[in-house]
Amino acid sequence: MINVVCLLAGDKYKPIYVQNLYNMVKRHLTVPHKFICFTDHVKLHKLVEGDIEIRPLIHNDLQGWFNKMSFFSPQAKLEGVNLYFDLDVVILKNIDCFAEFGSVGSFCILNDFGQPDQCNSSIMKFNNETATGLIWDHYYKDKNRFRKLHGDQNIIHELTMNKSYHTRFPNEWTQSYKWYSRKKPRFHKTEWTFELDPITKVAVFHGQPNPHESEMQWVKENWK
Repeated sequence: MINVVCLLAGDKYKPIYVQNLYNMVKRHLTVPHKFICFTDHVKLHKLVEGDIEIRPLIHNDLQGWFNKMSFFSPQAKLEGVNLYFDLDVVILKNIDCFAEFGSVGSFCILNDFGQPDQCNSSIMKFNNETATGLIWDHYYKDKNRFRKLHGDQNIIHELTMNKSYHTRFPNEWTQSYKWYSRKKPRFHKTEWTFELDPITKVAVFHGQPNPHESEMQWVKENWK
């Protein structure tokens, strides 16, 4: 049994994003799992359906993307293997490979899209038996310094890079919604074609647009 974890904080995303992520995971993950959503939305339990465990946000002194760092804290009470997804992903195929990748104690993360040497925290696999001491303890002790970095994934990169437990998911499992090749990013909006790589398992919507704003048929068929 693993934990599938997500985060709904603030008003950036509507509860439908939690519902659709749950639905996609249910369709495409055969590994036994528990679906957990951390949130500050007091009525979320009334707005979603299915076997979703709702937990309150843990650390009130963390805001925005820094809320994601709290998953590595002891207070998260995430025991065993955890598979985290950002809400703005579209799962297209079976994702058992993400749950089974690496060892029990590995910290697994994506290569970024625009900067492939950096990591992208849209999907992570971790075990707090190692992540708490190696990520959370260092981060929380010096969080004022880390706040100067641009986002949680920059913090994670600094704290985990070149460590034996750090590993990256294969690039071919994921693509950016805006461009699917990490080798030749198309940064200008006029060159975004939103094509689907046929071997992609998960499409990541980093920045704008979001899945509900997409007019692509392949998104509409899978984000539900």
